[in-house]
Amino acid sequence: MRRIERLPLPSGVRFALGRRQVRANRQRREPGFNATRDWKNARDSAPVRAAEATLTRMAGLTERCMYCEDSHGTDIEHFWPKTPFSECLFIWPNMLLCCAECGRLKGQLVPADASGAPLLIDPTAEDPWAHLDFDPDTGNVVARFLREENGYSPKGEKTVEVLHLDRREALARVYRRSFLRIAKIVAVAVDDPQPDSQALLEQLRECDDSGLLSWCLRADGQHLEPFCRLRTDHPEVWRHCCECLS
Repeated sequence: MRRIERLPLPSGVRFALGRRQVRANRQRREPGFNATRDWKNARDSAPVRAAEATLTRMAGLTERCMYCEDSHGTDIEHFWPKTPFSECLFIWPNMLLCCAECGRLKGQLVPADASGAPLLIDPTAEDPWAHLDFDPDTGNVVARFLREENGYSPKGEKTVEVLHLDRREALARVYRRSFLRIAKIVAVAVDDPQPDSQALLEQLRECDDSGLLSWCLRADGQHLEPFCRLRTDHPEVWRHCCECLS
């Protein structure tokens, strides 16, 4: 997972989606309303296609799923599901791009805490690595242990549970391969007497297929070799990479 910047929609698209939501809010009070059918009928409309195009741009050149960062993002996903949250059917911040596997696993489920706040990570609203951790030996994504709370992140635990982030072998292989590429590039930079910080950052971004850079530089990965050596031996380079990462 990676933190994804949510881009703004053109005003005309926002207005058109807003009108559809107003109509859906009116209709959902009536017997027989079906949110899935309403969405299906609107799926090929110009404003929904424009929203999908913006999501695709947000996902980057490889158009990866915003949850697993592995498979191709194939469709619009509603963070709060169409049913029973039809009041969010055409709301832009509720739309993500996801793959078929993550969509199937998530389904209509959004676990919430006692206050109703979601326990599933929204990568467009928060940094996933504040709640998740990575195991370089297995390639698995797991819940992050919060030392100040002496327990695992509830949001991390639920996200891993719902999306099976610690049980998808193919996904773990991709994450581990991405980590090894990142570590190899950093190891070469550490041995360079005067590494070019911008060139290094560009190399790292290019090989970061799984959104692991933030974990390597800002989360627990920074304490591992060769990242801790880069921080110690080339502090200015380290600072540049961390500051310009997002």
